[in-house]
Amino acid sequence: MSDTLQTIKCPACNKEMIKVFVPEEGINIDICLNGCGGIFFDNREFKKFDEKAENIDEILKAIEGKTFALVDESLPRTCPVCGSKMVKNYSSANRTIQIDECYSCGGKFLDNGELQKIREEFETEAERSQATMRELYDTVGVKLREMDEQRAEAYSKRPPVSRLFQALIYGGRPHF
Repeated sequence: MSDTLQTIKCPACNKEMIKVFVPEEGINIDICLNGCGGIFFDNREFKKFDEKAENIDEILKAIEGKTFALVDESLPRTCPVCGSKMVKNYSSANRTIQIDECYSCGGKFLDNGELQKIREEFETEAERSQATMRELYDTVGVKLREMDEQRAEAYSKRPPVSRLFQALIYGGRPHF
């Protein structure tokens, strides 16, 4: 989905979001400048701003010196672009920053200050990917080990199989 050109309402405080043009990328970012300070990224826009090396000067200029209203981050949110329910997910394998994502249109909403926190977590996308892979291997490894233990326990409880039955199953003739 491309950059939303219509004015949208903030999913956290329902105030009208202001479009901030980022010339380097040629896109508008929706920021709740008159409310909570949240930022909405249309599909695929977030990846252009999530690393330290990527330029967020226009975003920082827009929020500079402003005071933003506090919002309840635990409340459910609705996507301002397509109207679907947004899903709360962690921004990385570190599981420290929770963001709102729309699975229908790909939009992401970050509460005030979360973009800066996300950019501080990792130096590069490669570092972020390595952390994700470590988390995945740790999680999958534990599950595989549990499955192996369950399989071994079930095997140990099986009644003994006769040599005749083994021969029938595995082919060949029984050796007596």
